[in-house]
Amino acid sequence: MGTLKKIKKLKKIRLHHEGTSTLTVSGISLLAFNGLCFWIFNRILNMPYIFYGIFIVSTVVYGIMVNFFRCPIRYFKGETDGVVVAPADGKIVVIEDVDEQEYFHDTRKMVSIFMSLTNVHANWFPVDGIVKKVEHQNGNYHKAWLPKASLENERSTIVIETEKYGEILVRQIAGAMARRIVTYARQDEECYIDEHLGFIKFGSRVDVFLPTNADVKVTMNQSTVGNGTVIATLKPLSNA
Repeated sequence: MGTLKKIKKLKKIRLHHEGTSTLTVSGISLLAFNGLCFWIFNRILNMPYIFYGIFIVSTVVYGIMVNFFRCPIRYFKGETDGVVVAPADGKIVVIEDVDEQEYFHDTRKMVSIFMSLTNVHANWFPVDGIVKKVEHQNGNYHKAWLPKASLENERSTIVIETEKYGEILVRQIAGAMARRIVTYARQDEECYIDEHLGFIKFGSRVDVFLPTNADVKVTMNQSTVGNGTVIATLKPLSNA
């Protein structure tokens, strides 16, 4: 039974298509580099231990890259009405009321999730609704956990209008190593929990801006599972 469970688990994990070109080019480059090192250190210099060290390091680096581009198949288990689901794997680094001046121009409750290199970097929609705005902005590449990263780094802003709870803003933020944000959300399209919102390549962060009366269900430094952890519940608008 244990082996069968492991096989079923593996079938639910696949590699994200955003990593196809990166993994292919990196794999070929590492193979060529290791082939050259083998020829130099084994055949010419007779120092095979150096080649073995290089081979081990190369294998570890490529393994980290493969791990980074994992794309597990997940389905949220539970009622989605009024629920805000974590848009990413990672760790909660911010829970606070902030003045959001790019879209709402008022006070919002911000919950931020930092993704390290070891986390899955696929992003999911945190709520069901209609995409009202998608905007990409170029910027700097500060470390993703710094407060200024939310306003100064390269980022994509997605605003989702829910049926009874108002608008939710999701912001994908590039980190110090990230150089590409991919956003699948399209304006005026319906979106649902369980669907991919986008992908961020290498070290990054996702901010979620909620109404100030939202009931936050996570705590600082808590680990989150994208499309699995409930980060907040929403209260209906008074006129809903």
